[in-house]
Amino acid sequence: MPHLLSPAQTGKPPRTAAALTAAAALAITAALTACTSAAGTSSTLQASAAGASTVRLTGAGSTFDAPFFTKAFAAYQQSRPGVTVNYASVGSSAGITRFTAGTVNFGATDVPASSTDLAAARGGPAVQVPVDLGGISVAYNVMTLNGSLKLTGPVLARIFLGQITRWNDPAITALNPGAQLPDTYITVVHRADGSGTTYIFSDYLSHVSPAWATKVGAGRSLHWPVGYGADGNQGVASTILHIPGSIGYAEDSYTAGTAINSAAIANHDGNYVTPTPATITADAAAKPAITPEDFSIVNEPGADAYPISGYSWVLVSASQPSKTIGQALAALITWLTHAGQSYAAALGYVPLPAQIQQLATATLARVTGPDGQSLTS
Repeated sequence: MPHLLSPAQTGKPPRTAAALTAAAALAITAALTACTSAAGTSSTLQASAAGASTVRLTGAGSTFDAPFFTKAFAAYQQSRPGVTVNYASVGSSAGITRFTAGTVNFGATDVPASSTDLAAARGGPAVQVPVDLGGISVAYNVMTLNGSLKLTGPVLARIFLGQITRWNDPAITALNPGAQLPDTYITVVHRADGSGTTYIFSDYLSHVSPAWATKVGAGRSLHWPVGYGADGNQGVASTILHIPGSIGYAEDSYTAGTAINSAAIANHDGNYVTPTPATITADAAAKPAITPEDFSIVNEPGADAYPISGYSWVLVSASQPSKTIGQALAALITWLTHAGQSYAAALGYVPLPAQIQQLATATLARVTGPDGQSLTS
């Protein structure tokens, strides 16, 4: 539906982030995390009043994963009353930090942790397991066009570099003939926290824009040339929803079904595509073999490929100090990467391709208990 701009909204962008509707942002955050709770310490084994034991697993990290994890973990716990799973949606960088500090059993990140990240992990060497696949939507709040706003990678990079500052800039109107774009400022919205979603987005811009690669580059945390920061995918989505004239990026499940529009991005083959399960699948299919060291699937060739796509990963200590807790953790992630993928599909993620599920299985087989035996055999 159209997002019309009022006369008061045609001047300069607000000067402070306080101009946002904070209550709405908090409401979205609360809704998305209602089925999870913050993880404070690593898992425990507790005895119930009836004498049965309950394994309590904790995780933290990616907000990209949060909608999927919320649904999947709730379903897992219903069918396995002896296991509880608490997940804190705090961003990929914070998830890696909590994992390496040993305060959670697993971390979640949309870009594999580096050897430097994991060098001081209290639990020793870690394995990284792919758990879901999704797309990053370029979300915008401006007068609806005849179809989606069309953008190329270089033009998108110029917007986020602060080189294109108004919606009716010739570089944008040339891609959207007849769109009647308004003469208003563009408000850029980006992540304020360390984010794997930011990595995927900035990795894409680095692939398509030499200027972006030189001046900013790819990373979980960046020195942004312009814009306002918001915490989490939910914070970015809420900010865009409440600032007319804004543009940002968020995992697609945070924008699907809302009043926020998603731009059609020119892919490697020059076709304009939006993030859908089919277009994300097409992008991933162009690079069927990935590893934690060679993981990027942005801007892959293919007529229907959506170019801003990526996998998310779970970090697990390769040597588990408790066989009972380690087995529960391995069983959870095995389910998550196989049967649990139905919950990802229902939320607009793409179920893991068969080859990636095999990678997950092989990776989990390297996780051992105190006796050195695999916990999945």
